[in-house]
Amino acid sequence: MSEFGQGRSDRPRRNEGNRGGGQVRRDEAGRTRNRGGSGQRQFSASAPSARGRRADPARLTAFEVLRAVAEHDAYANLVLPTRIRDHRLDRRDAGFATELTYGALRGQGLYDAILSRCVDRPLDQLDPAVLDALRLGAHQLLAMRVPNHAALDETVSLARMVIGAGASGLINAVLRKVSLKDLDTWSAELVEGITDESAAAALVHSHPEWIVRALRQALVAHGREASEINDLLAADNLAPVVNLVALPGIGSLEEALDNGAEVGTLVADSAYYQGGDIARLSSVREGSTRVQDAGSQLVARALAQVPLPDAGEDAYWLDLCAGPGGKAALLAALAAEHGARLTANEPAEHRAELVSKALVAVDPDTWMISVRDGREYGEAEYAGGYDRVMVDAPCSGLGALRRRPESRWRKSPKDVAELTILQGELLDAALSAVRVGGVVAYVTCSPHPAETVAVIDDVLSRHANVKLLDTGAALEAAALPGMASASRKVGDGSTIQLWPHIHRTDAMFMALLTRTA
Repeated sequence: MSEFGQGRSDRPRRNEGNRGGGQVRRDEAGRTRNRGGSGQRQFSASAPSARGRRADPARLTAFEVLRAVAEHDAYANLVLPTRIRDHRLDRRDAGFATELTYGALRGQGLYDAILSRCVDRPLDQLDPAVLDALRLGAHQLLAMRVPNHAALDETVSLARMVIGAGASGLINAVLRKVSLKDLDTWSAELVEGITDESAAAALVHSHPEWIVRALRQALVAHGREASEINDLLAADNLAPVVNLVALPGIGSLEEALDNGAEVGTLVADSAYYQGGDIARLSSVREGSTRVQDAGSQLVARALAQVPLPDAGEDAYWLDLCAGPGGKAALLAALAAEHGARLTANEPAEHRAELVSKALVAVDPDTWMISVRDGREYGEAEYAGGYDRVMVDAPCSGLGALRRRPESRWRKSPKDVAELTILQGELLDAALSAVRVGGVVAYVTCSPHPAETVAVIDDVLSRHANVKLLDTGAALEAAALPGMASASRKVGDGSTIQLWPHIHRTDAMFMALLTRTA
């Protein structure tokens, strides 16, 4: 349930339905309707003359974001802040729009399954805009503290304004059917007769079935119990708290804490922020305090702090896949404290510009931008040139589904298969670029076994001069006391896997490797 929606000034409930008998049906105001046919009329919760002709700005904002996601493959987290500013939403309405947008996107699979039982045609035959409006209405009815009459009236008003009067009648009728049962009842009906646990979990927790199976396998591969799958999927559906990091030696959390942030519990110089538009903080606008998941902060600090196996020179660091710049900014600040210099590499020029902007608060003498294919660092001219290398490899992103709610519906198993080849090639390049006795961090925001343990097993089998370090110990040294274990023993070393349902972070994987010759 969402806290948003309570106390909003929505319209009062109107008398509904037809109360008369015989062939002529009248509403309580005595109106008759020539419907051109027979069958029971579904009335909105409001009388026609009282129905809104203008959409509530918060709901209109959510609708526009869903349309951008569907029509233009946009990312909700990029579109939503702009729409909130365009509609000049205050903090309360911005929160409502955010919950409505992300909730409807996360719940799309479940809501579509429910809607399919309330619509007299396949959903793919509906106008896509109508379907998006229905998803917004379903989320309000089933998962937010919005009274049924308000969810119905406001969704119909939205439809009348932006889609057309014809669509509003269908939307009203369908959502009235949805409102007859609560979410638990609908979920129980949907899984009735389904004996496959993954298929049932996919419906109830609104994930594609292949992702449920992959995450179940990932739990086991990283030393956890498959029975945790429902807790993991439920955590994927929770709205994540904004995580902040004050760049070491540069930023301060004072402003954020003065505006209601809470000190982070996993990593130093971090905070949890729930105060609305983060861009209102001057420290964030300046770049000295940044939005970054605590898991990303931990893996960057673990690489920066782990003692080099030979305790030799520690002056040149490389972020091989730096875009859009979050880890690079933290690494650059940490490098500056160590007296080292960071090369932040990003092959796409527009993303390299984002990296440059992310690094603006860090002394420019301590970093440089490189724009090239990361695999080029495997060439002879770069061999052994770096002391610490971060390989934050392109991945499926299955570990960040809670932050990118639309992404679960865009991915396929094929994406994973294609990425694993690139991941192996980038790791090979990093191991060539690092000096003997230096350290490489292989990181993915995915727990998928093919993108994590399989990549590490493969590189260890192919390179006799590569050794896995005790990554778990390095992470624990970088974390604040009391963090739940994330380590999995592998020979004399270990890998780590963070989890949303255990650590309240994205599902980050990391393995620290060194060259022995």
